[in-house]
Amino acid sequence: MQNLPLVSIICLCYNHEQFVVESLHSVLNQSYKNIELIIADDCSNDASKKAITKWLENYPEIKFISNEINLGNTKTFNKALKFAKGDYVIDLAADDVLLPNCVEQQIATFLNSEIKNLAIVYGNAEIISENNAHLRYYYDVNTENKVLKKPATGDIYSSILGQSCMICSVSSMVKREVLDELNGYDENLAYEDLDLWIRVARNYNFEFIDSVLIQKRELENSLGNQFYRKLSSRTRKINHSTYLIIKKAIALNKTKAENKAVLKRVHQEMVKAQKTYNFGLFIKYIPLELKLRF
Repeated sequence: MQNLPLVSIICLCYNHEQFVVESLHSVLNQSYKNIELIIADDCSNDASKKAITKWLENYPEIKFISNEINLGNTKTFNKALKFAKGDYVIDLAADDVLLPNCVEQQIATFLNSEIKNLAIVYGNAEIISENNAHLRYYYDVNTENKVLKKPATGDIYSSILGQSCMICSVSSMVKREVLDELNGYDENLAYEDLDLWIRVARNYNFEFIDSVLIQKRELENSLGNQFYRKLSSRTRKINHSTYLIIKKAIALNKTKAENKAVLKRVHQEMVKAQKTYNFGLFIKYIPLELKLRF
């Protein structure tokens, strides 16, 4: 393992006391051993910090960052990233679980891929409930757990813009030098993945691994359940972040086809703004639509 690259796994915790220990153990149980684990608690108001501190009694060498105030995912990740020494990075939520060969498969893909300029590898995920019950797979699979329709590989910039390609972010590994080049996550945003995919895909390639790499937990307060909540301050913040991401994407676009792809997403976001009664955001999208059309 000494000649294999170091992987930094940053485990972000916010009110995950019920799940964080299982998540941390899933890192230690990886078949690939050249891993450093960095834990960051974003000022949880449950017993998460207590659970982590107790767990660390057996692993005093592991770095633990405990925020005194809640900073949010993007700022907390960037804070932890400064301590990471790995060539590759995984952003692990403390309610998710890495399957034992997750890192091994991701690293093998990076080292053996024929795709040039590769920055992100990603795979499938099993969606599980609060009590670990199977719900579904992120990408539909056959009886051998292979996807029925393979997600995009290579240059996926336009596919991400138009939402014809969906990335399973929790199953992804990112090349560290690319994260550094992009200055990590955009700290002005309430969530990170869409912005990261767009900025990375502008100049780099992705590769899909046809394997279930992780268990992703679906909870009431999970991000994916927040986009359509009516009169919710968190929903407004998240959907405003999407608006900022789209504005940034338009500035990155180079072709009419790319503008057409992002126009499709603008229409989707306008519908979302209507459904959540966020009419101020709906109005903000009108100049963007006109710019993309004309």
